[in-house]
Amino acid sequence: MADRAETGNTNVTAVLMLVGVVVTGVWIWKRLAPETQEYVIDQAVPFAAAGLFVITLVLLAIRKIKRARAGRRERDRIIAAFQRETDREKKLELSFSLAELNGYRLEGLEQVAPALKDLWLSTLKQAVGDKQHRMRGMAASHLGLLRDISVVPPLLAALEDDHAYVRSCAALGLGRLRAVEARTRLKTAMEEDWDQTVRSRAKEALERITQP
Repeated sequence: MADRAETGNTNVTAVLMLVGVVVTGVWIWKRLAPETQEYVIDQAVPFAAAGLFVITLVLLAIRKIKRARAGRRERDRIIAAFQRETDREKKLELSFSLAELNGYRLEGLEQVAPALKDLWLSTLKQAVGDKQHRMRGMAASHLGLLRDISVVPPLLAALEDDHAYVRSCAALGLGRLRAVEARTRLKTAMEEDWDQTVRSRAKEALERITQP
């Protein structure tokens, strides 16, 4: 309650100060000579606007740099946790979090790429059964970010999975990988799969593969 009261008092003070500044500015403006007012309008206002624009750009750049640094620190923290973790399920969760945090890009993950590949491939092959289809699907989609053509065969096999979710994720992974050797299979999935999501993912993958 005390914190809220202090916050409320601070807000009231800020509002009163802003009102005071506005009133003072109006009072000064009315007492300026017409030629001074004209000078301010013609010269000072554009200059101030340009200065404000530059300051805004600088602040945005600083904010972007700070976010990038914070993202790299968090990525390094998760990488370290991933390398230390021995429990398979927790390691898998960390791997998915790491890929998401990194924007599903390989840059910055090179040191753990082999471990990620082994983990996701084994998950895709061993997480059998209806209850684990989401794990298979996530592993399939994440394999695509590794830029490793050796994962194409298991992803093509995943296009035949019983679960539509896995098939759609396999198409997503192949699209991320831009696997040209998968075009025929993806075209078949786009035209013949009974699930709309799979067809859409296959179409997106084909478009991604054919992009220059």
